[in-house]
Amino acid sequence: MKNNEFRELIQNVIPGGAHTYSKGDDQFPSNAPAAIKNGKGAWVWDIEGNKFLDCSMGLGSVSLGHAFEPVLEKVRAQLELGVNFQRPAFIELEAAQKFLSVVKIHDMVKFAKNGSTVTTAAVKLARAFTKKKYVAFPGDHPFYSYDDWFIGKTDCSNGVPDEFPDLTLTFKSNDIDSLKELFDKYPGQIACVITEPEKNFDYDEGFAKQKPDVFLKAAIELTKSNGALFILDEMVTGFKTGFPGSLTTYGLNPDMATWGKGIANGFSFCALTGRKEILELGGIQAVGKEKVFLISTTHGAETHGLAASIATIDCFVNNKVLESNHMKGAEVIKRTREILKAHGLNDYIRVSSSNWAPAFQFLNANREPDNGFRTLFMQEIISRGVLFVGAFVPTYSHNENEIDFFIEQFEGSLVKYKQALTDGYEKHLIGEPTKPVFRKFI
Repeated sequence: MKNNEFRELIQNVIPGGAHTYSKGDDQFPSNAPAAIKNGKGAWVWDIEGNKFLDCSMGLGSVSLGHAFEPVLEKVRAQLELGVNFQRPAFIELEAAQKFLSVVKIHDMVKFAKNGSTVTTAAVKLARAFTKKKYVAFPGDHPFYSYDDWFIGKTDCSNGVPDEFPDLTLTFKSNDIDSLKELFDKYPGQIACVITEPEKNFDYDEGFAKQKPDVFLKAAIELTKSNGALFILDEMVTGFKTGFPGSLTTYGLNPDMATWGKGIANGFSFCALTGRKEILELGGIQAVGKEKVFLISTTHGAETHGLAASIATIDCFVNNKVLESNHMKGAEVIKRTREILKAHGLNDYIRVSSSNWAPAFQFLNANREPDNGFRTLFMQEIISRGVLFVGAFVPTYSHNENEIDFFIEQFEGSLVKYKQALTDGYEKHLIGEPTKPVFRKFI
C-alpha cells in the first residue's frame, strides 16, 4: 500500500485518521510518512519501506528504543501466562512495589492505560479529600487531559457544558504571583493545583518568570498553606528530566504525581502515585467511610504492560540510561547551536537548553515564531530521512551514528530555510503548513 492510499482510507474509518491528534495528517508536512510499519532501535520504516531516524520516539513514550529486546523478553514471558484475569494478576504486586521503590516519596499507586485517566483521577481525589471544587492549572501548558475539566478550558471545548470549565482556573506557569492571585480570588475554594514541572523552553530562554525549581517549591508551599493539594504531572518529564522525574531532580514533595510517557518503553502503562491518606479514599478497607469511585478499568493492569514497566525500570537502574540520554541531548544542543551560528541562523532557529528533550523554535524574517517556517524545516529534514516534529527525544538507542546522522541532515535542511527568510516559505513548502492541535475550527 502507498502512503497516499493509506491516508485516504484511514480518514474514512477513524476520526482524525489516528487515535491521538498529535499523530494526525494536519501535524505533518505532506511528504511525511502516512503510517509506520515497524521500528527497531532509533529507526522506523513506513509502509513503502522508507527508513527514517525517529526523533520523537512514540511522542516521547519510547525511552529505550523500538522493539527493545530486554523489554520484549519480559513481555513475551508474561504473554505466555495470560494478560487479563478475573482477579488481580500476581505481577500487579511486583509492579506496584517496583514503581514505588522508584517514587520513594509516595505510598500507593494506581495503574491505568492512558494519561488522561490518571490526571482526572488525581483531580477527583483532590476534590474528595479537600471537599472543594476548583481546579487550577497553568493555561500556557499544552495538555493535561481530554476530560471536561481540562479540555473545556481550551479552544476545543465543543461538546463540554459551560458548567465544567467554569470550575477550572488557570494561572501563568512558573509565576508564583499569578498563582497567589488565584488563591486570593478564590479563598478556601481551590481543591488542587496540577502542573507539569518544566517545559523544553523555560527560564533559561526567557520563557518563564522564575526557574522551575524556585517556582515549584514556592507553589507547593502556597498550595498546601491554602488547604489544597499539589499534583505534579510527570507525564512528559518522568524518566526524562530525572529518575524517576523532576520531583527527584528538585527535591519536591507533591501530594500526588501522575506518570506515563517513557515509563514502560512505549507500552500502554500509566500510573498515579500519592500519599496513602489520599489514595486510600479510592480503596475498600476503610469500612463505613464514603467511597471514591476512582479508577476502574478492565484493561488498566494488563500484565504485559506491567512487565514492560518492570523491565524498563530495571534497565534504567542497571545501565545508567538517564545519564546516557542527557549526554546525548547535550551533544545535540551543542552541535546544532554551532551549526546555526556558522550559518548565521541562530536568531531564526532557537534551541532549548533541555538536554532531556532538546526542542527547536522556528522564526520568520521578523524573528517571530512561524508555523509555516517550522513546517518547511520539517519537510526538508523528513526528505532527508529524519522523522522530526520540532524536538529530539534522546533514548538509549540513539548512539553516535544516529546523532551524527541527525546533525548532518539538520545542516542540510537549512539551505531552503535560509532562502525562505528572503523570499517566504510559500515558495518552498509543498502543501499546507501544519495546524495547532487545539483550535476552534477544523
